[in-house]
Amino acid sequence: MHKMQMDRPQVVLGSRSVVLVGANVDDRPNFMTVGACGGANLEPPMISVAIRHERYTFKGIRQNMTFSVNVPSIDLVKETDYCGLVSGFDVNKVEACQFKVFYGRLKNAPLVEQFPINMEFTVAHFLNLGSNMLVIGKLEETHISETCLTNGKPDVEKMKTFIFTREPENRYLAVGQFIAKSHSIGKVLKKG
Repeated sequence: MHKMQMDRPQVVLGSRSVVLVGANVDDRPNFMTVGACGGANLEPPMISVAIRHERYTFKGIRQNMTFSVNVPSIDLVKETDYCGLVSGFDVNKVEACQFKVFYGRLKNAPLVEQFPINMEFTVAHFLNLGSNMLVIGKLEETHISETCLTNGKPDVEKMKTFIFTREPENRYLAVGQFIAKSHSIGKVLKKG
């Protein structure tokens, strides 16, 4: 297999989860689209979110030391994309997207009712990476639509989530094609 060196170093992972990060900014709910979000720790459960310092939502995270992560389904791709195109400095995204906002246990981390999965976090750590601040959040509460459960457990096929790919062109792709059972398929390569 022939490999080509990129003209500049790039993180190429193929895809990224797409979420809306929510925070109250000056007591008003705001949401921003984030493509750099992932699990950070199992016990206690934590998440990492990379956010540029100047983002309006980041101001709210600093104010309250809480935030939400809202996982969209494919039928909310237009609203999710919109929240990444405009700033809460200029637009009330809740009104523009007709989001139904609710609050859970934390009382100041806004959640979007239309999204199938909502999680509330308290800030555990900030790590300044340069252009971005890595926010590590400790999970405090999870809300999930009953329609996204199978036998009481989250079912990604029912969630109808999507991912973001930068190359070859910016696009969203639906998640859900089964290819193999994890913690199992690799066993065929084990010796003995």
